[in-house]
Amino acid sequence: MSDSHAARVSSQPGPSEGELFKKILGSKWQGLHPDIRRRFDKNPSPGKALHYLGALSELRCSRFGKLLGHLTQPMIQGALIPYSDTNFPVEIQVYAKPDDPAIYKQRIYRLHGRKPIQFTSFMRESERGEVLEYVGMGLGMKLVLSVEPGGSLHFQSDGYFWDVLGWRIPLPGLFTPGKTFLWHHNETPERFNIRIEIRHWLMGTTFTQVGVFEEVAEPQAVADEPEAVVA
Repeated sequence: MSDSHAARVSSQPGPSEGELFKKILGSKWQGLHPDIRRRFDKNPSPGKALHYLGALSELRCSRFGKLLGHLTQPMIQGALIPYSDTNFPVEIQVYAKPDDPAIYKQRIYRLHGRKPIQFTSFMRESERGEVLEYVGMGLGMKLVLSVEPGGSLHFQSDGYFWDVLGWRIPLPGLFTPGKTFLWHHNETPERFNIRIEIRHWLMGTTFTQVGVFEEVAEPQAVADEPEAVVA
């Protein structure tokens, strides 16, 4: 159930991403594909990021999504990409910062005929034991994790919020891009595919991303650890 009132965000150190997912899923963690469990057990440490290269076979947004993407771009940069494209490369870095329990993810989308789009988010645990993902300017969403048949990992948003001075203020669903669904499917020990859909209760599916990624050694082009988006 979504938050019904503002909630204080814990400032105490929390678990890493893999540890957090194990804690949230409990015994269901063992139902994940072994390769997915091993993948999330690889937690980044400060100064030592994890790198993934891949491509999106599909990037799509509706007319409403395009409008929303352009309107929100100054606040949350590439969180809602207001373009449609196919078969273009994407780079992902997963990294940590000293004395910070959050896990940061930087994505660089290299669409055809456009400047690269960079988007950084971070994930952490709330004092209630919830998984929170922040996308910029204090905006974020609560995520519910589940294990799909076949061992895939599924994320579903359960409400958006605006974090103001450490307080989470719930946002009405009407003023959000819609409910977010993410599927992490395993292909090989090194390769996985991702599908993301955002569905608005009134406007239908607003955003879709489909892609395949592989873990790689640190690419020369992204050797320097990025600065995270302040949220």
